[in-house]
This record gives sequence, C-alpha cells and structure tokens, in this order.
Amino acid sequence: MEPLKRLDGIESLIGSTPLLKIDLLWRGKPRSIFAKAEYLNLTGSIKDRMALHILRKGLMNGTLKRGMTIAEATSGNTGVSFSALGRMIGCPVVIYMPDWMSIERINLMTAYGAEVRLVSREEGGFKGSIAFAEQMKIDDPDGVFLPRQFDNEDNSEAHFLCTGPEIVIQLARQQRPVDAFVAGVGTGGTVMGCGNFLRKFFPHCKIHPLEPSNSPTLSTGYKIGFHRIQGISDEFIPAILKLNELDSVVKIDDGDAILAAQALSRNLGLGVGISAGGNFLGALKLLNQMPEEQAQKATIVTVFVDDNKKYLSTDYSKIEELKEGFLMPEIELLQVTSVGMK
Repeated sequence: MEPLKRLDGIESLIGSTPLLKIDLLWRGKPRSIFAKAEYLNLTGSIKDRMALHILRKGLMNGTLKRGMTIAEATSGNTGVSFSALGRMIGCPVVIYMPDWMSIERINLMTAYGAEVRLVSREEGGFKGSIAFAEQMKIDDPDGVFLPRQFDNEDNSEAHFLCTGPEIVIQLARQQRPVDAFVAGVGTGGTVMGCGNFLRKFFPHCKIHPLEPSNSPTLSTGYKIGFHRIQGISDEFIPAILKLNELDSVVKIDDGDAILAAQALSRNLGLGVGISAGGNFLGALKLLNQMPEEQAQKATIVTVFVDDNKKYLSTDYSKIEELKEGFLMPEIELLQVTSVGMK
C-alpha cells in the first residue's frame, strides 16, 4: 500500500478528541475548566496531529519518500509519534533525545521500531540532539527527512487546521465563546496554531503560553534552573513561537503540576501526564485573576497533552511535598463531563 494511503487509513485514530469540562471548587467557589483529551490519540499524545500533518505534506510535495530515514530531535512524545507513523509508511526512524527523559519514552519508541540515540548534557542536551539530526541530513541529503518540529510552521498549521476548529465546534454546542487558551510550550505549535484560529472567531480571546516557574526559559530567553515537566521548556525558545503575538506567560511550579496530574487520575479517572497537570493549573490561575462573577462564567480552554503511562518511573509516582503557594491544596475536584465531536 502507498504511504499516503497508509496514513489515510489511520486518520480517524488521530484528532476529533473529546473536550472535557472539569468542575471544581477553588476555596469553596465554583470553577469550570475545559481541556481537550489529547491523550486519546493513536500513540497517546497531541503530537500525533503534528506528525501526521508533517509526514503527509512531505509525501505530497516529494521531500519525503518511502525508505528515507526520518530523523528528529525530541523530548519524547514527538519521537513516539514519528516512530509509529514513520514505520507505518515504511521509513526507518532515528530519534535523538536527551538522556534524562523517562525510560518509558525510550521503550515506547523502541517498541515502534525506531532507533533511539541518547544525548548527554555534555553533548548538548536538546540543542545537541537537534545538531545531531541536522548532521544526518548534511551527511545524506537525499536519504534523510527532517521534520524539524521546532522550526517547521507545519507544526502549528496542524493545530490551526484541526485542534482549533474542534474546540470552536465543541464549545458552540455549549453556546460558549472562548475567553482564553493556555498551553505549555514545547515547540510552541499548539499555542500558536490553536491561538491563531481561536482569535479568528473570538478576537477578544487571550492566548497564554505556559512554562515551569522552576525553569522560566520563555521569560528569561535562555535555559535557567531545572524542572520536571517533561516536554516543555526545552532549554531554548523555539523559532515557531512568536511571543510578541501572545499574551502573558503563565508560570506553574512543577511540584504543583505533579500534584494536579495525580489528583486528576485519582479523583476523576483521567490518566494524564504532568504537563496536563500544569495546563490545568494554568487555566485555573487565569480564572482566579478575574473578578469572581466573571471567573464563574468564563471559558478557559487548555489541552491534556498525553497520558500518565510515560511517567510511571518519574516523580509522578512518588509522594510530592507540599509547598507554600501551591494551588492544589485549595482545589476540590467535583466531576468531569465529555463533549464529543458529534
């Protein structure tokens, strides 16, 4: 079967995810947060959307052909997506990844048939991973395809064409406009693509990037500190992220994000990753900045990027120490309801 037909055959397994409405009490006051359940995609993360779009465009414009090696630098989810879809269309896949990511990520990519090459901090970490992938293309320009997720505008286009429209359709059924969208920044594709689409329909909509307060790369412009929210704040500001087109950066402590992810699983049955916990708290933080009457009615949307299975060997599975200023101790989760695409 031709590669494009193979991708067409699994298209229904990617996207069209439910929109979750999570009701909670914040210091006894009602709040609702909306989140796309992106962990229900084919390989368990939102990155399937981008990988499908980039591979399809590459096959259509001839820059990608069956048998070429797909080489990508990643902190995990993107590598898993390209491993699965790349092997599906008959391409070898080589993934460069910092060696401090979770063992589950490595095992998943290997299970899909990819070759994983780990890069130490001494070798450059994330930037070193990108450099190694670029060198592969230099050494074999006709045999290597680079998705270049941090620089490729097709990344954000995937969310402009799919994720953003889905949010609008699902909230239209609830007769709700979107007041704000917030998402942690790995490549910036989600926040840029969704943000640009949402602003077409809701010009007043605020679009907020999110980062760990423990390592505020977006705020400082360079790597600083250490954090445990794998998949975001990858030591540099990606080229496709246009901070001048976005609203203020939301900061969440990684420990608070871990507590949120644990609570969403234990209290609501939502097995989501640590970045989803951070996004959840980021949305709540934006609500809490509003006057009380507005906060109870506002619609803040985010994404639950991936599932918790990639984090079982990390601090996600440990008891997290409470710190002053954490949001989770003040939250009572009540219920979750799902809004589908039909």
